[in-house]
Amino acid sequence: MGALKRNEDPDVKPSAAFHLHPNGSLQLLSAEMGDERDYTCQVLTGTAEKGRATSHLRVFVAPEPPEVTPNRGTISVIDDIAHEIATCTSRNANPAPSISWYRDGEALQITTELNRELYTVSRTVREASGLQSLTSILYLRPKKSDRDVAFHCRATYQLPNGQQDWQDAEPFYLTLHYPTENVQFWVASSAAPGGWVREGDTVSLLCRGDGNPAPEYIFTLDQGKKEEKSLETNTNGNLTLRDVSRDQSGLYQCEVADFDADPEVELVQRLELHVGYLDPLELSPGENVTVPLGGTTKLGCFTSGDPTPELLWTKDSIPLHQGPQLTLTNVSFTSAGVYTCEASVPKLPGLTRTRQLQLFVQGKPRTWRAGSGLGGAAGPCLPLTSSCSLAGMEEWPQGSSGWTEGDEVTLTCLLGTPQHPAGAGTHSGEHLPSQVNRIIGGWVQSSLKLKVMGTVAREGVTCTASNPLGHAQHTFHFEAVAPQTPQAGVAVMAAAVSVGLLLLVVALFYCMRRKGRCCRRREKVPPLPPEPESSRPGMDRPEQTGLLSAGGGGGGGRGGHGFGDEC
Repeated sequence: MGALKRNEDPDVKPSAAFHLHPNGSLQLLSAEMGDERDYTCQVLTGTAEKGRATSHLRVFVAPEPPEVTPNRGTISVIDDIAHEIATCTSRNANPAPSISWYRDGEALQITTELNRELYTVSRTVREASGLQSLTSILYLRPKKSDRDVAFHCRATYQLPNGQQDWQDAEPFYLTLHYPTENVQFWVASSAAPGGWVREGDTVSLLCRGDGNPAPEYIFTLDQGKKEEKSLETNTNGNLTLRDVSRDQSGLYQCEVADFDADPEVELVQRLELHVGYLDPLELSPGENVTVPLGGTTKLGCFTSGDPTPELLWTKDSIPLHQGPQLTLTNVSFTSAGVYTCEASVPKLPGLTRTRQLQLFVQGKPRTWRAGSGLGGAAGPCLPLTSSCSLAGMEEWPQGSSGWTEGDEVTLTCLLGTPQHPAGAGTHSGEHLPSQVNRIIGGWVQSSLKLKVMGTVAREGVTCTASNPLGHAQHTFHFEAVAPQTPQAGVAVMAAAVSVGLLLLVVALFYCMRRKGRCCRRREKVPPLPPEPESSRPGMDRPEQTGLLSAGGGGGGGRGGHGFGDEC
């Protein structure tokens, strides 16, 4: 006879769900922590015990995911002791788990002995359920290199088959206090080499120290005076100069106020800022210059700036001369126009100024014959760019038949310098109406709209220009002017010609159809009495006579009683 005995643990309540089989085996229907104990099997014969054996039952429970509580304060790297970094807890496991710490994925070799660099303090707590919880506290003396490093803890626990498993907590980062070791100071906005910026721009100066928390930044300006000029103090290290001017050039200084820094660290940095400028241009002798034809003039363009600017004269986008003064000799009408002076600073792209000068060439009006290349009947003279002082332009008919009396035409004269010469359109010495004058780019454009009629068509129209230096004229001629025909008469004549042509075509067609069938009908007469058989020798037979009469009647003429029609 056999018996099973379970040794009771007064601190843990055992499970009541078990079953004893006839073969002597014991089955626990739902193992709990209270079932972890020694079990004894006894063999009895009657009341005598024949044998006894004991077995220990272990119950494995995986822990809950570990929880980590990091130190949210600022930890100084200057202190020479280890600071509490974080606390990691793994709860409700059996057997109790173990906790390890990792820095950037690498396990820390930690001791449990107190020291100034690195150690842990752990404790295990048995819960009311019989499960065990483990808490581990990490102590570390951090370094500046730990400011961006991820830390985490790992709970490792046993499995029934003798293997191990683990669970990781969420990573965390440290907030460290470390002194400044390096300071940088530079111009953040667009600047040319050597610290050159343009006057009127917005300039940003940035100063950065690598300490934490951010220290105070003190900005000053040294312009060679006895005392430095205090500008601004802040914690972001930014100094913004809006609409910078030339009097803000100088030596800028940034000082980092970090009292924890090593005495050997250079906490002051300086940079030289140069504000480039370009003053407005001045023209000599002025913006409007009048020069006599064939004369000589000097055009001046002056300015000041830093760095020294360069000057360039252009006309119609064509470079003429590099320098402040442009000399024009033996000027002609082609010299008239707009001259541009451009000042630029090569060191500072975009720092430029321009100013324009209008040059007038004063001379008496002139005209040119057609085909000379300077204007003609059609007058290819354009304002500001042409050498013509007087030329004509007219609207030509679109067809090739020339002008017709009554056509409307617009005549245009371009009159040269001086800017306001007198211009008039005349015919046979008489002024014509409807004349319109306009000023276009220093040239006078005189337009006249009229109809080509009578003597205007025969003799043309003359445009005369005059100024205090002389006068000139241009005559418009109209060739191949056809007389005007009333529109109604032209229509009637065209209709009559069309009808006559149609009738002629019909008659010709009819005659061609009748050709070959036209005949002459002869006069019908009573038959002659028959002649005796003994006719005279040489006479034709009756049938021959009839045939000849019928066929040859047309050859002998018609009698007085004949009638008929012939084609």
